[in-house]
Amino acid sequence: MCLSAEVSFVSAAVLVPAGAFAMREAYRRDRRYLPFATLPLLFGLQQFFEGMIWTGGRLSEPEWVERFSLAYMFFSWLTWPVWVPYSTYVLEPCRRRQLYLLFAILGGMIGALQYVPYFAHDGWLTTTFLGRAISYQGTHLLDAIIPRSMTYIVYLFVIIAPLVTSSIKEVNNFGYLVVLVVTVTYFFFQYAYISVFCFGGAIMSLYIVYIITGTRNSALEKMEGREELEARRC
Repeated sequence: MCLSAEVSFVSAAVLVPAGAFAMREAYRRDRRYLPFATLPLLFGLQQFFEGMIWTGGRLSEPEWVERFSLAYMFFSWLTWPVWVPYSTYVLEPCRRRQLYLLFAILGGMIGALQYVPYFAHDGWLTTTFLGRAISYQGTHLLDAIIPRSMTYIVYLFVIIAPLVTSSIKEVNNFGYLVVLVVTVTYFFFQYAYISVFCFGGAIMSLYIVYIITGTRNSALEKMEGREELEARRC
């Protein structure tokens, strides 16, 4: 994230065990929530990789920076636009599921087009240290077809739309938090938007831990009876 290796590692140290605990609770209470509960752990791993990028920069190890930047961008380009819609997909009733599956497929296509060329074209991904921030820039394959701003709009759409249109209130709230982070990032942190946006997502993922592990306020506790639970399943 924008600050230091220490902050990134501390974030990872909090999010990974918190995510593992949320996954255990989701597995025990309602396994449909398991993909959603995985998000904090995944965010924690991404923060760990950014801590390693900071460390590589301090040690003047360009190969280290490149390797972990690729790992970091795997989450940014492929994990979030696929896993977030999929996590919503498994929570929704059968009649609504196909739309969320389409979101996940679209996210995977966009992410793959942006990420895979990094391995074929040297220099397409550049990592720049800006004091207390990291900027991930470079060439995007879709730049030759559509403006980069449009690529980001579609990317954000496939992440946010499934959340804010979900039939589950707590998932909607998480989606609104994502919108807030996107807005703040756009207006104040455009110079390091990828890093700031992902760190904001890491902070927001603690809300997911609250959803999964909360007692009476948890979405899992609000399901009214076995009949409703079975009706939501395919």
